[in-house]
Amino acid sequence: MSSVPERAAIDEAYKWDLRDIYEDDEAWETAYEAVADRIDELRDYEGRVTEDAATLLELLELREEIFRELQQVTTYARLRGSEDTRNQEYQAMSARASSLSSEASSALSYLEPELQSLTEAGVGEFLESEPALEAYEHYLNDVLRMKAHTRSAEVEEVLADLSEVTDAPSEIYSMLTNADMTYGVVEDPDGEETEITQSNFTKLQTNPDRDFRRRVHETFYEQWGDVRNTVGTSLEKAVREHATSAEIRGYDSARAAALDGSNVPVEVYDTLVDTVDDNLDVLHRHAELKEAALGVDQLESHDLYMSLTGDQGPDVEYDQAREWVIEAVAPLGEAYQDRMAEGLDSRWVDVYENRGKRSGAFSSGTYDTQPYIMMNYQDDIASMYTLAHELGHSMHSELAGDAQPWHDASYEIFVAEIASTVNETLLTHHLLDTVEDDELRTHVLDEYLERFRSTLFRQTMFATFEQRIHERVEAGDALTPDAFDEMYAGLKGDYYAPTELTGGVEREWERIPHFYYDFYVYQYATGISAAAAIVERVLEEGEPAAADYREMLRAGGSDYPLNVVELAGIDMASPDPIESAVGIYDDYLDEIAALLGLS
Repeated sequence: MSSVPERAAIDEAYKWDLRDIYEDDEAWETAYEAVADRIDELRDYEGRVTEDAATLLELLELREEIFRELQQVTTYARLRGSEDTRNQEYQAMSARASSLSSEASSALSYLEPELQSLTEAGVGEFLESEPALEAYEHYLNDVLRMKAHTRSAEVEEVLADLSEVTDAPSEIYSMLTNADMTYGVVEDPDGEETEITQSNFTKLQTNPDRDFRRRVHETFYEQWGDVRNTVGTSLEKAVREHATSAEIRGYDSARAAALDGSNVPVEVYDTLVDTVDDNLDVLHRHAELKEAALGVDQLESHDLYMSLTGDQGPDVEYDQAREWVIEAVAPLGEAYQDRMAEGLDSRWVDVYENRGKRSGAFSSGTYDTQPYIMMNYQDDIASMYTLAHELGHSMHSELAGDAQPWHDASYEIFVAEIASTVNETLLTHHLLDTVEDDELRTHVLDEYLERFRSTLFRQTMFATFEQRIHERVEAGDALTPDAFDEMYAGLKGDYYAPTELTGGVEREWERIPHFYYDFYVYQYATGISAAAAIVERVLEEGEPAAADYREMLRAGGSDYPLNVVELAGIDMASPDPIESAVGIYDDYLDEIAALLGLS
């Protein structure tokens, strides 16, 4: 049977090297104790925040010392826990780190309420009397901006203490789906038994054998059907937590609260949803092309991931993928390209799937360490694009960390998803321009179309679903598994109108962890829209546009997201980038239809 290996069987060269954080678990324990011993130092400043500018500066510098080390502690534990979610020692380590983080946040919960006793003029006087505070000007202004939604120090402390409890639905879901669940075994076209996992499900859905795809799809969603009450309850509780937290802070909705944290107007969200909804005919065209290319009378759910070429395409081994990704970013400058290459040589990436490993992919790290990328590489074109995506996040962190102080280096997801998708877009252009293998070029074009479909359209569909389930709770209505199924199936039907929904796909909402992240997914769709516009500028204008983009990356969190993106020449308050992205998607559909004789 084709199965997933244990971690010990993976070559060390393809695992990340966490010694840049701590040499070993014993060193982590020492650091953990050191941070725990210092938390009371934060409490010593309660009631004194606005005593004078010098005291405020002392506290902000102390906060940085403690929280920088705390980031190391929590990140190391999280990464260890991601390696094998079955490992109880690392799960306990992660839980301890989470508790310590909550304790530190609770100890400092008075900071923002006390700062908000200042007026803008008072902040100005502090900045004038203590020049070193000027580095915190954006932070201080942002705290004042949130004054209407910040509660008393006592309430803020309680909310901080409750963070472990309020995070429970997401953590329970993660343990269920990564450590406890199995997703079935099916016989492949060669008669070999194949284990379905969250990481390989999408790849199995690109197998040319339609009956095999159907059996994989049905088997996979049958497993989700067995836990639908558990997953439905966990998501319902997460949604209620979002709604309750927003109400506590005086917001009209959970969506308004989530977007206000990064000062993104809800109109940006509405513009995305409305613009995509107005252009669903282009998505429907993609489905119709797929139906024609596959030669089927009716496209069904298990056909949606299939290539327009009708096959899985050539394998792309990891070492080849990293070479192409490095070459692709050349338009962003030699320094950017060299730094990425050095990072890959320094074992930034944990490459292959192993039993118990967390599904999906992410880029992590801290201000004081190299980035760390978790992959579940599957030797295919999609995995190559995921590598490019995560490297975009990692390079963003590197450039922002170089240019900004600790408190301004962390950037918002709204900007982060632009950085990741710029790399994907550059990879597409590079491969279409340089690779002579017609089969590979066709599959690259098809993969980029799939990225557009799954990022611009699918993530906007997710965003609409997320908005509707929150609105249902906010209206006082119940959220049950049946209600989730009904709402999701309705949206899926609208978005993929030429497709017959089959095989339990109405339960797809169960497998999307991002619904626990509180209005996160829309930023994938805005990200690909902005990225497409940025890459067009870079390829047309060269170094001046690349310099603008690097300036955007270096800005980190030193300004609000819409202002940061404007540094790269893009206005995300306008529907123009989204309309432009839809136009690019449509043009690529024209190109591949002509290549395949479907136009």
